[in-house]
Amino acid sequence: MGKTRRPAVRTLLDDYVARIGHYAEIEVHEVRADSAAGLKKLDFSGATVVLLDAAGKQLSSQQFAVWIGSRRDRGEREIIFLCGAAEGFPEALERHATARISLSPLTFSHELARVMLAEQIYRAFALLAGHPYPK
Repeated sequence: MGKTRRPAVRTLLDDYVARIGHYAEIEVHEVRADSAAGLKKLDFSGATVVLLDAAGKQLSSQQFAVWIGSRRDRGEREIIFLCGAAEGFPEALERHATARISLSPLTFSHELARVMLAEQIYRAFALLAGHPYPK
């Protein structure tokens, strides 16, 4: 939810998205929370829908990699991660959620949360592929 407006943050996000692209198809959609048209573009059918939520389950990077790997190994083709706005998620999105994950008990802007999520997804794929990744 929301746009990544700061150029430095956009550069980081684009870098991790490109890195993830070596392992899996990835798309990033930025929509306004109050944009019904933007939300309708998202197709949740057959996808695992994950809300980033401070009250969600906290996972280590290794646990997150195992979680992603288990979905991959079960043949799940799509995981949709949703970073909410400060007000949380619209009810229309809440009902699609199949999981809730917390990046941290700290609060981050949606821009930083998006970058942190992208880094953790990249780290998960690198770990699953057996590539070294600095700690």
